[in-house]
Amino acid sequence: MNGMFLLADAGSISRLAEGSDPNPLLPESYDIFWSAIVFIVVGFVFFKYVVPRLTKVLDERSDKIEGGLEKAEQAQVQAQATLERYQQQLSDARLEAARIREEARGQGQQILAQLRAEAQAEADRIVSAGHAQLEAQRQQIVTELRSELGHTAVDLAEKIIGQSVADEAKQAASIDRFLAELNVQAGIGVGR
Repeated sequence: MNGMFLLADAGSISRLAEGSDPNPLLPESYDIFWSAIVFIVVGFVFFKYVVPRLTKVLDERSDKIEGGLEKAEQAQVQAQATLERYQQQLSDARLEAARIREEARGQGQQILAQLRAEAQAEADRIVSAGHAQLEAQRQQIVTELRSELGHTAVDLAEKIIGQSVADEAKQAASIDRFLAELNVQAGIGVGR
């Protein structure tokens, strides 16, 4: 630095000796020379150390941004694929639910038809058992009535004839013949 002042002082002295006025817009030649040297050194240092670091930082930042964009795109693609899978699963689940409802409806109708058939069979069985019981009771009543009617007829015949009809075989034959005549008369009466 002292050398600079020395040079500057020597230039100033030489100008003063010449007696010319310095141009305020035009610097001295030594100022231009040393400014160019400093500019080259600073430029060299700037391009050697600062620009590569700045470029490195900018490249890293750019890579991070691009990586982030790629990750975002991948995440968006994955989200879209997941959404499509979800929608497909939802659609499949809806179809499965509809199929299960239809199966349940069909099974319900089948069970209902089976229960109706069983109820009808039970009703038919009860009705036929009732008819059979009625027929058995009718036969029993007819048998009791024949017997009672036969005894009443024998008693009446004894009173009319005035004698005893003691022979059981004759008595049974008379009762049967009398009942057969009643059945014939009842059949004719029904046919009219």
